[in-house]
Amino acid sequence: MGEDSVFYSRLLTELTLTFHIVYATLGVGVPLMIMIAQWVGIRKNDDHYILLARRWTRGFVITVAVGVVTGTAIGLQLSLLWPHFMELAGNVIALPLFMETFAFFFEAIFLGIYLYTWDRFDHPYKHLLLLIPVAIGAAFSAVFITIVNAFMNAPRGFDLAGGKLVNVNPLAAMLNPAMPTKVSHVVSTAFMTSAFVLASIAAYRILRGSKHIYHKKALFLTLKLALIFSVAAAIIGDFSGKYLAQYQPEKLAASEWHFETGKGAPLLMYGILEDGEVKYAFKVPYALSVLAHGYPTAEVIGLDQFPEDEIPPLYVHYLFDSMVTIGMALIVLSLLYWVGTLRRWSWVRSKAFHWLLVFGGPLSILAIEAGWWMTEVGRQPWVLYRILRTADAATSNEHVDLMLFLFSGLYLVLGIGTVVVLTRMFKKNTIEQELADHEAQKAGELT
Repeated sequence: MGEDSVFYSRLLTELTLTFHIVYATLGVGVPLMIMIAQWVGIRKNDDHYILLARRWTRGFVITVAVGVVTGTAIGLQLSLLWPHFMELAGNVIALPLFMETFAFFFEAIFLGIYLYTWDRFDHPYKHLLLLIPVAIGAAFSAVFITIVNAFMNAPRGFDLAGGKLVNVNPLAAMLNPAMPTKVSHVVSTAFMTSAFVLASIAAYRILRGSKHIYHKKALFLTLKLALIFSVAAAIIGDFSGKYLAQYQPEKLAASEWHFETGKGAPLLMYGILEDGEVKYAFKVPYALSVLAHGYPTAEVIGLDQFPEDEIPPLYVHYLFDSMVTIGMALIVLSLLYWVGTLRRWSWVRSKAFHWLLVFGGPLSILAIEAGWWMTEVGRQPWVLYRILRTADAATSNEHVDLMLFLFSGLYLVLGIGTVVVLTRMFKKNTIEQELADHEAQKAGELT
């Protein structure tokens, strides 16, 4: 039953993270979108952008509520499914876990104040200031929880004695080599994904026949932000490749199906693996050497340098391909829209192009999922890199399969509930109705 427990523990953890990451990503990125929309609205004295901030905030509250439930499930599963990992490393990761909780409460307190003080300040900029701690708290929640994951990939800040971590230095553990690239990549992709998701909603409303300028403004603002953060994510992704080449070369080699150590290594995209031979792949000459070390003739370590039982599953190559392909496609999509709108290209307003924009939101979420799966699967067989194997960290309890069934039901209910609540919320409060109410309120204040 031991192997079954490990399998179900990994499956349940993967399911939980897959579900939670959607809400966590939006929870990190949407507050910045709200803050920018409200700032633009105040600066331009444009009620449409102010309404964007109002409506996005309502939807954001729902995602925060569900994210709290799924985040709590992750904390519970760390103790139930991975007791040996928590026993070994719990005293090291306790500080960033506590700080993540503190950051969330910091965000939640100011979010509550922000929600209940609309139109209650003599100057709108004072209300906008409340969003700064909300955005900071949301971003630092991601920073601190990502630091825990970074520590799992690059454990530092302790001595290993008798199978225990002693002489722990929490700050050194937090400031590990994986931290800069992981944290910056997670935060930038959260902003990118949130912008594409909001743009997807605006594009869909335009396709459904809405002629209101509100949606066009929403689309232009979010895709401009999406372009900025998607380019940033690509640049940081390059630094991530260089980190892997230095600290986790087997993960990079597995992701690229780089079997033999050599100089001037090509980057393999797509293809299939048959009997240890790569077929139908698209090769970019010298690109892997550039990604790994910054120059085309650099030597890149291959899988031939590692024992077979320390090589990650080779299907991470498909996850890497998916992440990179979607990321590059989204950069091109947002760039085409931005340039096309400025130059008034007619096809930018076509239904076909708007459908591409609609798909941009779900595709950005898929890219986030592929990136996290690659990160976690690519670290295998280690849960704590080169210190504790996944098989040794999992519980031996025989009822993990039952937990998988129960949590699957919970996530199904939460997912369906989110869609139903958000749909009803915005159907009952149309844009036209809210703008009319706002105009009536302003007229009343003047009289």
